[in-house]
Amino acid sequence: MAKITELEQYVIDRVKARRLELGISQKELAHLLNASEGWVGLVESTKTDDKYSLRRINDLAKILNCSPKDFLPDSPF
Repeated sequence: MAKITELEQYVIDRVKARRLELGISQKELAHLLNASEGWVGLVESTKTDDKYSLRRINDLAKILNCSPKDFLPDSPF
C-alpha cells in the first residue's frame, strides 16, 4: 500500500474540516459525490491510501461552496 504524501493529507484534512463546519456527514458527502457510502470514511482514515483526485477536489468545492484552492496550502511543502 502506497503512503499518501503530506500534501495529500493536508487536502484531506481541509476537506474534512469544511465538511464538519457545514455539518455534513461522511455518508451524505459520499452520496453528493455519487460515491459508495463508506468512501469518504476511507479517504479520511489514516489507515488507507485513498485520497481525493483533482476532479474530486473540484467537485468537493462545488458541494462545499468554496474554491478548490481553499483545500490547498499557501506555500509548497
